[in-house]
Amino acid sequence: MNSKIFVLNEDNRTLTSLDEGPFENEDIFQELLERYPDLLAGDQMNPSAPRRWLLVSREYGVPGAEDEGDRWSLDHLFIDHEGIPTLVEVKRASDTRARREVVAQMLDYAANGVVYWPVERIRSKYESTCAARGDDATTLASVLQCGPDDADAIEAFWSLVETNLKAGRIRMVFVADQIHPELRRIIEFLNGQMERAEVMGIEIRHYRGNGIRTLVPQIVGVTAQTQGTKAKSLTPRIPWTEETFFPRVLEQSGKAAHDVSRAILDWALARGLEIYWGKGTNDSFTPLIVEAGQKYWLFSPSANGRVYISFNYLKAMPPFDRDEMREEVRVRLNRLGAQIAADRISRQPTIEMAALAEPATLAGFLEVLNWIIDMHRRHDEDSAQRSGGDQQ
Repeated sequence: MNSKIFVLNEDNRTLTSLDEGPFENEDIFQELLERYPDLLAGDQMNPSAPRRWLLVSREYGVPGAEDEGDRWSLDHLFIDHEGIPTLVEVKRASDTRARREVVAQMLDYAANGVVYWPVERIRSKYESTCAARGDDATTLASVLQCGPDDADAIEAFWSLVETNLKAGRIRMVFVADQIHPELRRIIEFLNGQMERAEVMGIEIRHYRGNGIRTLVPQIVGVTAQTQGTKAKSLTPRIPWTEETFFPRVLEQSGKAAHDVSRAILDWALARGLEIYWGKGTNDSFTPLIVEAGQKYWLFSPSANGRVYISFNYLKAMPPFDRDEMREEVRVRLNRLGAQIAADRISRQPTIEMAALAEPATLAGFLEVLNWIIDMHRRHDEDSAQRSGGDQQ
C-alpha cells in the first residue's frame, strides 16, 4: 500500500502529495463509519437511487438462540432508507482474519439476526443511539424524506424493516482498507448464489499527508450480472391483492395466520369497511373507516403473521383521540392474551395472529374491533345531535 494521490489547491500553485497507508487501528476505522455513514458508498450500490443510511448501533449484539443473551457482536448495524438491514464488519488489511474468518462471522450474524432480532429491539436501540449522539426526529425524517411529525411514514418504515428481516432481505457488507482477491472471490460467489440477500465489499483507501486525510470508498465483488439478477429477484410483487396476499401468508406464516387474516378480512367486508392493500414489501391490508373524505386506519394484518394495532392512527379518530379511550382498547386486547405495554397506546404494537387462532379468542378480538367502530359512530351521532340542538 504505497500509492499516492495529489491534492491541487484552487490557484493551481500548490500540489500536496498524500501517501496511502493503513488506518492506525481498527477502532478509528470503525469510528469513521459510525460518524460518516456515506463512506458505505450508497451511491455506488445504486447510482439511480443512492442509499441513505441510519445507524442503529455500533457493536450490535447477536443472539445465538431464542431466549439467549447476545453471543456475538456485529461491528455496525445500519438500515437504508428502504428498510433493508445492513450488517457491516470492518477489518484492516493487516488482519489476516479478513480473508476467511470474517466471512464465517458474518454468516453467523446474518443467519441468527434475521431470526432473533425483533424489530422492537432494533427500533429501541436506534432511538437510544440517537439520544446518545444528540440526534432528534429530523434524522430519521431526513433519511425517509418526510416530515418529522409524519407518523404514518415512520411507522410504515419500521414495518418494512420487520418485513425485510422476516423475508431474509438483508445486506452483508465487508469493509476493509484493502480487500484481498481471496475475499473478493468469496463475495462474488455468495452474492451470485443468494437471491434475497446482498453481499458486497467496500474497500476504503486511506491517504494522508501534511495534515490532510483522504478516504476513497469503492464497491468490490459485485458484478454487473449479479446486480441485474439481484434486482429482478428483489422486485416486489405489487400491488397486493386478495388473490396474492393469502398465498403469501400461508407460505410465510402458516395456516393459523392464514385463517385468522381471512376471517378478519371477511369481518371487515361484512362491516362495510374499505380495504387498503399494501404495496411492494408492505404485504398487508388495512380496513378503513371512510367518512366525508376522512380515512381512519384501524389495524393491519401482515403476511409476517402479525396484526399491527394502529393506536397511532386511532389518535385521530374521536373518541379515541383521548388517551383513556385508547387505554381501554389496550386493556380489552390484553384480556384476550395480548401483551401490549401501557406506553404503546400512541404507537403501533403487534399481536401474533397465531395467538388469535382459537375461535373464542378470535371472536373476542373482532368484538373489540366492533366496539371501536360502534363507539366512534356513537360519538359522531352524539356530536351531530348536539350541533343540531345548538342551532335551534
